[in-house]
Amino acid sequence: MDLPQIDNYQQLFVDDIPLLDVRAPVEFKQGAFPQAKNIPLMNDEERHTIGIRYKEQGQEQAIALGHELVSGDIKADRVERWADFTRQYPQGALYCFRGGMRSKITQQWLYDKTGVIYPRVKGGYKALRRFLINELDKTVEQTQFIILCGRTGAGKTLVLNKMTAKIDLEGIYKHRGSAFGKCAEPQPSQIDVENNLTIELLKQRSRNQTTLVLEDEGSNIGSRYLPESISLSIKQSPLVMLETSPEQRIENVFEEYIIKDLAAYQAMYGNEQGFDTWAINLLAALDRIQKRLGGVRYKALKMIMEGALQQQRNGQGSEQHKDWIQGLLTDYYDPMYDYQLAKKSDRLVFTGNEESVLQYINEQLSG
Repeated sequence: MDLPQIDNYQQLFVDDIPLLDVRAPVEFKQGAFPQAKNIPLMNDEERHTIGIRYKEQGQEQAIALGHELVSGDIKADRVERWADFTRQYPQGALYCFRGGMRSKITQQWLYDKTGVIYPRVKGGYKALRRFLINELDKTVEQTQFIILCGRTGAGKTLVLNKMTAKIDLEGIYKHRGSAFGKCAEPQPSQIDVENNLTIELLKQRSRNQTTLVLEDEGSNIGSRYLPESISLSIKQSPLVMLETSPEQRIENVFEEYIIKDLAAYQAMYGNEQGFDTWAINLLAALDRIQKRLGGVRYKALKMIMEGALQQQRNGQGSEQHKDWIQGLLTDYYDPMYDYQLAKKSDRLVFTGNEESVLQYINEQLSG
């Protein structure tokens, strides 16, 4: 029986069609799609062993070894897990790397066991990835961007999230783009962030949204880089600057980097280990900008930060963190931001508080 293939790649992504990824775990970790679940035909060790057999004895012997390794209870368990996926997501599809033998075997075994005809993606992961690479630059070219800028702590992400016509780069990259921007959750792979970014752009395009808002970012966000087309658009698009009082900026940074970050680390690692990991990362972030701070300022801020952390450990609250936050904003981030803004002031089209910025941007989006 010739089981079906599908090749409407755009629909798969725009409609969030659930995808069963039957590649080995090591392949999945290198790059995948947000709606995909990895239930492999072969685990990493089996794939490695079969690969050696293929190189030494050819395809026929490698296939024979594969059927030998994935048989009996092992085969039954994997087929049942695939069957569970198809029951949970009857409108989904499956794929392997190139849409070849692994996905055909999975498709056939599923059919033999359950009678379910579950489509496989033509060309597999490689075709889906190529489609996204090709669509990224095309979609960027068809989109007008408005860049939301503002000093550290201005609350740009809070404002951005009140809009629908936006791409949250920091959300996709799992990093806030500064020395202190590391999140409890590790950054996705470079391939994953590119895939996720392109999918978000495709979804916006499918809604006929031709103007989108982005935060002002450098060429890198954490240890991952922005695609060249996006980075270039950020450098060339009009800027809208969000103005926020110094007091509110301190509160925003405190809420984001102290309260929310600590809660995220403790949710992931438990209270004690979470606090320790969070505190180590906070001190490491300060260390990363030590040279640019200069020795005297660095030592002063580190002393305040260490004192605030100790007070927190002793159950005396976390308010002291606002002292180093204020010093860092005033002495480091603000002068650096003013210098950078001066170089791109010719692109600044609007400046205002949250309410006026939202009103201005919404007028541009609706116009």
